[in-house]
Amino acid sequence: MTSVPTPIPSRTQYVLEEIKRRILTGRLTPGQALVETELAAQFGVSKTPVREALKTLAGTGLVVMNQYKGVTVRMVDADMAREVYDVRLLLEPEALKRAVRRGASLDDARDALTRADRATDAAERSLANREFHRALYLPCGNPLLGRMLDEVRDQAALVSAVAWAASPSWEREAGEHREILRLALGGDADGAARALHAHIASFVERAFPEAADQEGQE
Repeated sequence: MTSVPTPIPSRTQYVLEEIKRRILTGRLTPGQALVETELAAQFGVSKTPVREALKTLAGTGLVVMNQYKGVTVRMVDADMAREVYDVRLLLEPEALKRAVRRGASLDDARDALTRADRATDAAERSLANREFHRALYLPCGNPLLGRMLDEVRDQAALVSAVAWAASPSWEREAGEHREILRLALGGDADGAARALHAHIASFVERAFPEAADQEGQE
């Protein structure tokens, strides 16, 4: 008999999404302590949904739980960036290539790109950017491939948030996004995949050059 997953209670889900949003938009920074009592007071809930939300976020790699230091936002360094972006480089261009070849709708990607262009602050732009990339790989026709990319999605967004805080590069990336979408909408699966690969690789090379140096030494 197949067991049915237990849904996350609404309060826990609310706390989870809000903490995640604060991390991915830079309001909570890498290394910052996340104190259950303080978060519970901010959200007007008991410590239980906060604790459950933090456990889930630890599972996705956004926070670190330590017996002595408590819970902190995950630190971002070259090794972490390299690991996450290596997975993206291996899987994301292939997923886009498959989506284009099967004639999947990319309307969601177009809409996300429009929202990013119209964004009035970094948080809104960051969230639209995440949705753009997800809209490219999700219709690949292989649900497992989509879920694998979803698993590193939050960590990739954390890397991006740290990099953008240090050196904003929105305009360059927006131009690259438009070119990727142009190729994909034109049916050029290989060209779109190459452009996406170059986009992902160039970002991590600019933001964490030491990660690229390590790659070249292997």
